[in-house]
Amino acid sequence: MTRLRIRPVLAAFLLAGLSACASEPQPYEIRLATEDYELRVTADVLPPRAVEFTTYTIKVTDLASKQPVVGGEGRLFATNAGGVSIWDGLAYGPEPGTYRARLKFLTAGEWAIGLQFRRDTTSALQRTHDWRQLVRNETPAQ
Repeated sequence: MTRLRIRPVLAAFLLAGLSACASEPQPYEIRLATEDYELRVTADVLPPRAVEFTTYTIKVTDLASKQPVVGGEGRLFATNAGGVSIWDGLAYGPEPGTYRARLKFLTAGEWAIGLQFRRDTTSALQRTHDWRQLVRNETPAQ
């Protein structure tokens, strides 16, 4: 009789363990929106380091149709407390609705980052709310 009671408990533990192993860690993602677009932003390195390139991947979806926006244009930009600004235009691809931009933060500290995007040249640029990003010191030379 005790074997019959142990089996469901053991099966529950095994299923919980397998489901925990099967899930992959999700990258840190910032979700932003404008009037017409949902934008999801990830970075290849978080937090970024000063004087090193950080590649940002931006996935753009049309809010009304829920379809990826193909062939759009925009820019990713950042400003620190000292008034230093950097920016990069969005490069399209390779996945539908995916764009990439590279920023090289010149100093460590807190930076305000913003994003502008439009579907094509006949559309107005739409700007997201800025977010704050802490940038670490550059990697020490070895």
